[in-house]
Amino acid sequence: MTDHLLVIGAASIDTKGRADQAIQLGTSTPGAIRVSVGGVGRNIAENLARLGEPVVLLSAVGDDDAGRVVLRQAAECGIDVSHVLVDAGHRTAAYLAVLDETGNLVMSVDDMGINPELITPEFIYRRRALFRDACMLVLDANLSPATMQTIFRLARKYDVVACADPTTATLAPRLLPHLPDLTLVAPNSAEAEALCGVVVRDRETALAAAQKLVGLGVRIAIVTLGATGLVYATSQESGHIPALQTEIVDLTGAGDALTAGVVFGLLNDFPVDEAVRLGVSAAGLTLQCRETVCPTLSLDRLYDQLAI
Repeated sequence: MTDHLLVIGAASIDTKGRADQAIQLGTSTPGAIRVSVGGVGRNIAENLARLGEPVVLLSAVGDDDAGRVVLRQAAECGIDVSHVLVDAGHRTAAYLAVLDETGNLVMSVDDMGINPELITPEFIYRRRALFRDACMLVLDANLSPATMQTIFRLARKYDVVACADPTTATLAPRLLPHLPDLTLVAPNSAEAEALCGVVVRDRETALAAAQKLVGLGVRIAIVTLGATGLVYATSQESGHIPALQTEIVDLTGAGDALTAGVVFGLLNDFPVDEAVRLGVSAAGLTLQCRETVCPTLSLDRLYDQLAI
C-alpha cells in the first residue's frame, strides 16, 4: 500500500460499565456493561478507515482470544493489520472504565504494557518502508520514549507529516521533545497542562495553552473543553468552536474521533477551521454511541452532523 495513513499505537479491548443511578463507593451499582474494541491508535485508525482513508496500523496484540477479536474487527473495518505484531508471551491490552448515570467517566484502569514492551525502536525501523510510502503519520503516547525518537527520526527522513494524541496526562510528557515535529496535537485540559505548563480553567486559559503549544513548535494546537467545546490555534489564526448539542451516551472515544476528523480534513486540504469543525462533528457522533468508535460513521453522517 502506498500513500496510506500510518497509525501507530494501542489496540485493546474496552470494558465499560455505565451506572443506572448514582454510584455508591464500596458496593455494587445497577447498570449496563459493554465490551468493545478500543485503544487510542486503533480507534483513530478505525475512524479514518470508516471515512474512506487507506490506513495501516502498527500495534501489538497477544496471541489470545482478545487479540483475535481486535484483528478481525479492524480488518473488517478496512484497516491494514498485516504489520500488527502478535505475541504469545503478552496479553492483549485492556481498558476498564466506570461511567456514571450521565455517561461521564468516574474512573478507569488501563493495561497497556504490551505496547512499550513490543513496539520497540527495532520493530519500527524494520518497517521503515511504511514511513517512506505514508502520506501522514498519527501516533498515540502508549509508546516508549526511545520508540518515539525512532518514529520522529523516520518521519523527518521521509518528510512525513506527523500528528499525535497525548492519550493521558501521565503519558503526554513523552511528546515534549517532539512538539516541533508535530503538525497537530489535540490535548484535553489536563494533557495541555502537562505539555505546556498552562493551567486550563476556561476558554481564555485554554486558548493561552493552545497558543503556547504553537510557540513551542506545533503547527495546529487544539485544546478540548468538554461540554463547552474546544479552542484551536495556529501561527496565523485562533478560535473557539462550541460542542454540538447532543445526547451523551458514552464519552469514551470522542477525543480519538476528534483527532481523526481533523486529520481527515487536513488530508483533504480543508482550511484549518473547517478541519476542526469536522473533528467536532466526528466527536459528536461518537458521543451518541455505546461503542468506542461510532459503527455507522461515514462521510455522509459526518457532513450531516456538521450542518446541524
